[in-house]
Amino acid sequence: MKTVRGMKIVSHDESQLRSLDELMRVFGSAKRYAFNRLLEGRNAKDIIQHLSHPFRLNKRFAEDAVLLAQSLISSQLELLPMRLEDVQAKIEKTEKKIDEYQHGRKTPKKVDLPTCLGGLHQRLEKLKAKEAELKHHLDQGTIPRVIFGGKENFYKRLKGNITNEEWKDLRSNQLYARGDKSKKGNLNIRLVYDDNTNQWYVEIANPLEQQKGKHAPRLRLPVLVPEKYEEEIIDLVMGEQVGVNAKGKPIIEYQPYTVEIKRKNGEYYVHLIYEEEVYGRELAYDEPIQAERIAGIDINMDRIAVSIVSKQGNFIKSKVFYCHELEYVRANKRNNIVGETVRDVYDWLLQENVGAVVIENIQLRQRHDTDRRFNRLTHHFKKKKLTDTIIRRGMRLGFRIKKVNPAYTSVIGRFKYRKKYGLSVHESAALVIGRRGLGYHERLPKELMDTIKTKVKRHLIAVLGSMEESYKQSKSENCGNI
Repeated sequence: MKTVRGMKIVSHDESQLRSLDELMRVFGSAKRYAFNRLLEGRNAKDIIQHLSHPFRLNKRFAEDAVLLAQSLISSQLELLPMRLEDVQAKIEKTEKKIDEYQHGRKTPKKVDLPTCLGGLHQRLEKLKAKEAELKHHLDQGTIPRVIFGGKENFYKRLKGNITNEEWKDLRSNQLYARGDKSKKGNLNIRLVYDDNTNQWYVEIANPLEQQKGKHAPRLRLPVLVPEKYEEEIIDLVMGEQVGVNAKGKPIIEYQPYTVEIKRKNGEYYVHLIYEEEVYGRELAYDEPIQAERIAGIDINMDRIAVSIVSKQGNFIKSKVFYCHELEYVRANKRNNIVGETVRDVYDWLLQENVGAVVIENIQLRQRHDTDRRFNRLTHHFKKKKLTDTIIRRGMRLGFRIKKVNPAYTSVIGRFKYRKKYGLSVHESAALVIGRRGLGYHERLPKELMDTIKTKVKRHLIAVLGSMEESYKQSKSENCGNI
């Protein structure tokens, strides 16, 4: 399992920071050059050989620049079908709105009807143009235009809202080095600890200042390592003695770790990426759960509901963990809240001797609409972050994780278990999720069937009748116009 640990460079040495900025600038230029050459169909090996001379980078930095360019192209190709599906969903939603406004089923609240319809038709025209563009790229095996530095910042630069220097900084704010087991974990960027100063440092090979016939000098910048990760990072970068060689010197085995340095708002952040050994794992959909107690988890924007069931599917107990602040706090604070909430969930599950966790297999997609409030809520919705954190922490603690189809869990839980066990809607949904992970197929309760027959059926008949009348009316109007 890949794990990322963040640190911050705390150096005040302007000379070294300028050298780091220059190295970032050259690396960014090399990455953009490699990206454009790959789109032209050039061979990756030829690009790597060519990068070393004009950009003055060593072979490893050149390989990393090409690797980042390749990963960007492959990710864009992979996202194309999803982006096309999202645009088609927006087209369908916009056409539905136009139809509702035209036939009087909806009335605009802030503007008159012609203005509203005009705006919707303009939106529909743009979406269809976008759909045609994405279909063309999908058919040709190409990717849409990529703007290094970000589309939003590009338009800010066009409007003069940011300077040319700021725009260049945004395009060249990254330095990347892959891990290598045979090179003390990483060849170009290493994390080291100085016993004399009791300080962590990041050492960066700087080939731009390399003299002929000599090794590249290294920038040495102090970094602030979070105390809670310090032991973990020591175990990672220090290496482990696995024996001695013929001369009696110790043989040290290092674990490879990748390092990425990012500059943001004048601050420098170090991201350490490595493969973490975990004791838990994700189960396949049809794989049985081998545990005495299983927890079903229902994830929502403001709370996590957990229900514990036995291996026979019988309810044991449930608990709700609230995280209301997720709706409005900033990104860094949200990440802290997510981590603390998930930690509390697993602390409780460990106390209850739970061995496996069942969660919903939700594919979060972009469903933004013309409603600004809805867009803001969905943009800040951290359900994916919650889900990912639950999976990662569970695997780290040795839990078995299983994903199930979330369809109708809330409806079944509300009508079948809410009154029976005195649970909330979310707790009863978590109970259904847990039972579904064990392979139990819920039947719709009699109460729900009665509701469908008595209330929902009458409502559907009324809606369908009004739709039919609207269709007849519009048809007669069209005939009259002819």
